[in-house]
Amino acid sequence: MVRGIRMEYNISVNRCVKLVLLHKSVYYYKPNKRDDTLLRMRIKEIASTRVRYGFWRVYILLRREGFMDNHKRVYRIYCEEGLNLRSKRPKRNRSALHRQPSDGNSSSLHECWSMDFVSDQLYNGSRFRALTVVDNYSRKCLAIEAGQSLKGSDVVNVMEKVSSENCTLPKRIKVDNGSEFISKVLDKWAYENQIELDFSRPGKPTDNP
Repeated sequence: MVRGIRMEYNISVNRCVKLVLLHKSVYYYKPNKRDDTLLRMRIKEIASTRVRYGFWRVYILLRREGFMDNHKRVYRIYCEEGLNLRSKRPKRNRSALHRQPSDGNSSSLHECWSMDFVSDQLYNGSRFRALTVVDNYSRKCLAIEAGQSLKGSDVVNVMEKVSSENCTLPKRIKVDNGSEFISKVLDKWAYENQIELDFSRPGKPTDNP
């Protein structure tokens, strides 16, 4: 608009921006477009591996990894990739294709643990679940916690108990995509203790040995 008025009436930039109530710096501003390739690739990778994570969980993981981009930029890229429209519960045979099988082997004690739930029922028909924790190197069962209703906070309590008994924590814990393992309380505990939660591919229970 300013350029068109200047060409038609042959007036200075100062007079022109005053006429259209525009600040002079806005007229001379030139956008400096950043390269979002690395950020875009990482957002897509997180969304494909942690299929139940929404935008804010993805954003928190990016901040932990050192990406200092604000939430508006991250959300713009998140939407441009169509991730805001994706199903958080995709079909198993499709979501499993997004991930490669990870190496579950451990070369030393307490390097990698695995957690999973098993379920059974009592003689009266009431069902219960048990959380099992196993060291992948020694194959030793570190804990079995049984209950009718176990939540993410219960998983954290069990891990704190195992940690105090063994005086150590692993570098990595292999889990599936159950609601207890993707809970915010477990994610916060793992981050504070610098533990990587290695999620198995949906539909591939053999990823969790």
